[in-house]
Amino acid sequence: MNRRQFITTTGLTTLATQLPLFKVRGEISPQIIMKPPRLRVGDTVGLVAPAGIIEQKDIEDATKTFTDLGLKVKLGKHILERYGYLAGTDIQRANDINTMFADKSVKAIIAMRGGWGCNRILSLLNYIDIRKHPKIILGYSDITSLLLAINARSRIVTFHGAVATSTWNEFTLSYLQPILFDGASMTMQNPKTESVRVEVINPGKAKGKLVGGNLSVLCSMLGSPYLPSWNRRILFAEDIGEDVYRIDRMLAQLKNAGILNQISGFIFGQCTNCKPGDEPTFNLNQVLKDQFQSFNIPVFYGSMIGHIKDKFTIPLGVEVEMDAVAGTIKMLESAVS
Repeated sequence: MNRRQFITTTGLTTLATQLPLFKVRGEISPQIIMKPPRLRVGDTVGLVAPAGIIEQKDIEDATKTFTDLGLKVKLGKHILERYGYLAGTDIQRANDINTMFADKSVKAIIAMRGGWGCNRILSLLNYIDIRKHPKIILGYSDITSLLLAINARSRIVTFHGAVATSTWNEFTLSYLQPILFDGASMTMQNPKTESVRVEVINPGKAKGKLVGGNLSVLCSMLGSPYLPSWNRRILFAEDIGEDVYRIDRMLAQLKNAGILNQISGFIFGQCTNCKPGDEPTFNLNQVLKDQFQSFNIPVFYGSMIGHIKDKFTIPLGVEVEMDAVAGTIKMLESAVS
């Protein structure tokens, strides 16, 4: 596909995705969230770099990781491209994602890394074609943009979890494999150690469909047409390298945007290297209590979600029950078909 064909195709797609969704005879209603097919040993996973630059060594390490899991690897055409601090131009990075979804030999798409850049390509994705070829897409951090947009516009379950350059250790795999390969309905619960304690902000239980991701990225998408419904959702968030006052500011932004008064519950995962900042200050728990004190919903902090080695695999669009006192997220259905 040349540049003109690509721009024409994505331009028509962008226009189409602005129109109301109608049920077509013989097809699944666009209002229904579709579950992608599960992974099986021997399947091919597509590796893409939709954000920051990667190196050849990253590809070699990732290939070994997935080969050890019994999977084959297919690389995005532009995976090693460079355009400033991005892994190729916006068109190149979007083209790799569109191509991977259209490729029948590829059963899952895994981002190599985050960084920055996914917001730039949201208008270039073929959401209609993505819905026609639902498959697992996995990542976190800046990949939040893709997960939310594809969940909202293509209406398929997406997955917040390890990127290809993450540490694919025993803990991470103990959630990823049952959810993505076996179709298990897992209960996410932190190991019982002092270093990963759950802090209860508001006690209680709540049910709803999961949405969320990186807090900074999520806030950067407010006002765009690429976000899902917030009504009766369980919202989860994580972040890295943000002073506490910035987290406070972003939560206030969600509150002022009318999001926090719609959700059924809130889970803050890990805020890695989030420092109190200059004195006088608050700690993060105080900020969470302040922001959620007027909402009668369960809230807890400390779930294994975020820029950490040990990660849960969190499916967006799946019905769950959260328990703020126990610090658990219980899947009430499978995330894959």
